[in-house]
Amino acid sequence: MINILNLIQTQPTSSESERYLLIYMIGVLIVVTTLVVLFFIVFQKRKNSLLLDKILQQRAFDLELSNAQTEIQEQTLKNIGWELHDNVGQLLAAASMQLNILKTKLNVDGNENFTEASDFVKQSLKEVRMLSRSLNNEVILNIGFEQSITNELNRLKKMKFASAELQVKGDVVPFNDKKHEIIIFRILQEFFSNTVKYSNAKNLTVTLNYLGDKLLLVATDDGKGFDTDTVEKGSGLLNMKSRAELINTTYNLTSKPGEGVKLQLEYPFIKQS
Repeated sequence: MINILNLIQTQPTSSESERYLLIYMIGVLIVVTTLVVLFFIVFQKRKNSLLLDKILQQRAFDLELSNAQTEIQEQTLKNIGWELHDNVGQLLAAASMQLNILKTKLNVDGNENFTEASDFVKQSLKEVRMLSRSLNNEVILNIGFEQSITNELNRLKKMKFASAELQVKGDVVPFNDKKHEIIIFRILQEFFSNTVKYSNAKNLTVTLNYLGDKLLLVATDDGKGFDTDTVEKGSGLLNMKSRAELINTTYNLTSKPGEGVKLQLEYPFIKQS
């Protein structure tokens, strides 16, 4: 009788069984939830890693493509520069010599006309040679960044501008990467080209402000300007922006109808360790 009572006392009641079952189910639920959360976290990290790899690969591809395009453009400009200097330049030089020979054989009344024609040919020869130098990056690197800009502005001033001036502020800091020097100069050339073709400007100004750790370049014209929100983005504008992005340079082009155009570049100098 005592044994039966003890057995009954050791048997769990119905409420205790339900409580144990509830605890067990809660434990299983916690484990399952934890596993699901861990799986989601691992999956999300893996997904983010794959997306990051894809973005980095795309950036590397875009950078390589931009570098290739820039190198092709530079080689093309160099070839054009050589052609201008060697072929067109030689033809103009020969024409100038022939005019000088003919002038000596003409009477006095005809000398003035030939002198004028000879001066035009000589001036054209000079312009061709200046243009050929501005297209050759080796020449640009040889004469320097500031002098190259000055030469380009002088050439443009003779073409159509009342003034085309370069202002340099601060202590000049040399470029660590000479390719960047060429790229910024090409951006400026594109700006000048657009100014000549579209702006009807009379004055052109370029300011180089060396601020120690960066170069702030500002180029402005006083032309008719344009609405940046509605103007069609041609290859020239896209070229300037893509070249700036290639060398981690902040690019900003602003304009309003009747207020000219302003180009601002902020190039960070890389300090040598």
